[in-house]
Amino acid sequence: MSTASITQPAFVPATLDLGDIVLHPWEPGLEVRGGAVASLTTAAADPEIALWNPLRAADPAQAEACIDRWAGGWKNGTLAYFAILDSTTAELLGTIALRWTDRADGLAMVGYWLLPAARGRGIATRATHAITRWGFTTAGARRIELAHAVDNPASCRVAERCDFPLEGTLRASFRFGDGLHHDEHLHARLATDPHPADPVR
Repeated sequence: MSTASITQPAFVPATLDLGDIVLHPWEPGLEVRGGAVASLTTAAADPEIALWNPLRAADPAQAEACIDRWAGGWKNGTLAYFAILDSTTAELLGTIALRWTDRADGLAMVGYWLLPAARGRGIATRATHAITRWGFTTAGARRIELAHAVDNPASCRVAERCDFPLEGTLRASFRFGDGLHHDEHLHARLATDPHPADPVR
């Protein structure tokens, strides 16, 4: 094994407890109210998720494959997919993830989606804040980017609340669930940036 591969940053499974919600690594057998597979197929059918975060989980087999793929990312340190769960009921509220876009350079990107019942409650902001801190302090990230469609202002607000400065607009940069290439806003934080205060619940 080369020295470069040994020193590459890696995502190591961890559970992030935020009190009323918990970020738990996706893995086969994860206990979710109503079942993890059923919850993912429900999420895949939601119009907002289908548009901005297309999820290949239209049926149980696809949902199981998703979970296996996310668990595999944890095993090799390349993907950090967390289920956002209600800490009391274990209901699935959404998913948040970090993935390396240039692992050797410590460059990662954060993404998330929430089920309808979880929206408008500050959950995406709190989860993004927590995973960003975790990515910098324990996973060795140097820079974390957040990109979202210009037509998705809710994600822009999350970026702003988590002190991800807007760096520019990427023109026709990503094909979303409607089959069209949308302009995206690119936000980013550096490990050397001052860390913002914890969001208020």
